[in-house]
Amino acid sequence: MNTAVRTSRRGWKSYVIGAATVTALLASAACSPEGGDGPDDRKPTARPSSPGTPSTSATPGATGTPKPGDTPSAEPTPGATGTGGGGGGDGAIALCAPGEVSITSSTEDEKGQGVRHILLTLTNTGKKTCKVYRYPLIQLGNAQRLVPEIKESAPTPGEPFSTIAPGKETYAALLLNGPMDEAPAKTMTVQLQDRKLGSKLGEPVKVAFPGVDTVYYNDFAKVTHWMTASGLALRFIMSS
Repeated sequence: MNTAVRTSRRGWKSYVIGAATVTALLASAACSPEGGDGPDDRKPTARPSSPGTPSTSATPGATGTPKPGDTPSAEPTPGATGTGGGGGGDGAIALCAPGEVSITSSTEDEKGQGVRHILLTLTNTGKKTCKVYRYPLIQLGNAQRLVPEIKESAPTPGEPFSTIAPGKETYAALLLNGPMDEAPAKTMTVQLQDRKLGSKLGEPVKVAFPGVDTVYYNDFAKVTHWMTASGLALRFIMSS
């Protein structure tokens, strides 16, 4: 009886030992890199993380080949080269229309000595910036020709115009006569130039003389180009 019981216990212990051994073997097989294809095979966990999140070194841009549609921001866009203030780059600013400017005259001459030097002031009375070309076309009285330009007063080549913001002014200086016979003039008309040299824009505008009804002119008469500084314009004629 006692022997049977001892034998039975040894058999139970043997069964327990055998089961533990099998469990250990299975765990060892699951942890081994050479594990089988069973449900405990964990090899995918040893691979890199999701292919959808590659590291920086693996990104397509790292090889220097841009992806389609990746236009470098440093490349200039069409028209980005810009245009200058003269030549072909002045098309964005309209010419001053005769009805959008006012022209007045003044003089630096002392009273009683006659008027020989006239400063013309053109004011932009419109609402937009505009430009005037070269020099004013001036006719004195019944003169057969217009007053010629002072070529030395011409601005930088390629920029034959003066740009005027609303309410701002530009100036041209007029010398009437020199030491020779003079002819009287009771009227003066001023006309703006179009883009082409010598071409006329709009109708001539009658401008009153500064403080007198009559001036005297001769072949010494000449006029400066339009410029933004009145003192600079007068400098070309006050020494004459």
